[in-house]
Amino acid sequence: MTKDFRGVRAIDDLTLEVDDGEFVVLVGPSGCGKTTALRMTAGLETVTVGEITIGERVVNDVPSSKRDIAMVFQNYALYPHLTVFENIAFGLQQRRMPRREVKQRVVDIARKLELDQLLDRKPRALSGGQRQRVAMGRAIVRRPAAFLMDEPLSNLDAKLRVQMRAEIRSLQRDLATTALYVTHDQIEAMTMGDRVAVIRRGVLQQVARPNELYRRPANIFVAGFIGSPAMNLVEAEVVRDEGIVLRIGADELLVVDESAKHALSPHVGRRLALGIRPEDVQVAGSFVGRATLRGEVFDVEDLGAEVVVHLDVDAVPVVTDDIREIAGDSDRVSLQMLSAEARERRTRVLARLPGETELRVRDIVPITFQQRALHFFDLVTGAAIVRRADAVAEPMLADRTA
Repeated sequence: MTKDFRGVRAIDDLTLEVDDGEFVVLVGPSGCGKTTALRMTAGLETVTVGEITIGERVVNDVPSSKRDIAMVFQNYALYPHLTVFENIAFGLQQRRMPRREVKQRVVDIARKLELDQLLDRKPRALSGGQRQRVAMGRAIVRRPAAFLMDEPLSNLDAKLRVQMRAEIRSLQRDLATTALYVTHDQIEAMTMGDRVAVIRRGVLQQVARPNELYRRPANIFVAGFIGSPAMNLVEAEVVRDEGIVLRIGADELLVVDESAKHALSPHVGRRLALGIRPEDVQVAGSFVGRATLRGEVFDVEDLGAEVVVHLDVDAVPVVTDDIREIAGDSDRVSLQMLSAEARERRTRVLARLPGETELRVRDIVPITFQQRALHFFDLVTGAAIVRRADAVAEPMLADRTA
């Protein structure tokens, strides 16, 4: 489906199928079009081009009230003058359902949502989490064909968001109802979705199960957007010198993983984006020829069970439109930092290491990567050249000599 607003394309040829009983999450930066897609599905926005099908019925011209869907909004949208019971029962009463059945349904749902002791209260007497559960109850009690949820947890504090994520997912599983959920929070998307659809500027970038999305990003945008801390991305030149070598700043890494060598062979002489997840960065025991890079410790975040180490390496950071967009939408990456490091040919690489790791600021350390976990992307198109290798793991880089 496609949606234009006065000549501006908000959704560009989005094709997405959600299976019966599946929980699919739409995620992307603010303004990417995910809420517009949800509103078109709900019938709150018209479709410029394409069809929306619920079950086997095309619903483009079907009013929202007759699409057999229930929507949960970011701001709860509760009636302030009605009690919890009356808010949950409202939709059933509008359908002129018998009083006894209305009461039974509301009491059952309230018990599941732990609201049964609050049925006589007004919304103003409830906490944020309780209000959100009332909004969920009002949607669930109708037993719709599908739930549509538009950032329903964004107004809650961090602890309550974690709790409500689990509650919503558990309820959806128990009810076996199809759900389409919108969020800009990639952690929320990854922990809740059976599948996750990443959208950028109205275009679907990739849809996959969370692990597949994390391990096999289709392009630089998905690689940089999914994951916290974000994937490390540096420029590297592919050269042939006693095998395939990645030239990164003043250092070189000999490629020993067979699947990576095979994928990189056609790109000898070209520059590309090298991606590595923080957990696949390792601090080696010593400097070993082409097996290690040189990094200077900039900061150490001690999280108890693990430490996140910020390392400055001699390399050119990847600064594409994709990365700039991610940086503009997130506090995980600073545009000012990116531009400054680009001028100095320095890149900040994050490593997620065991909690007992002892490093100090300004330490110069050898770092290496799990080669089977390397990602490669075209710097022009952003497309993945090779995703996470399926081949049997090769020995660690630090175990290899030049």
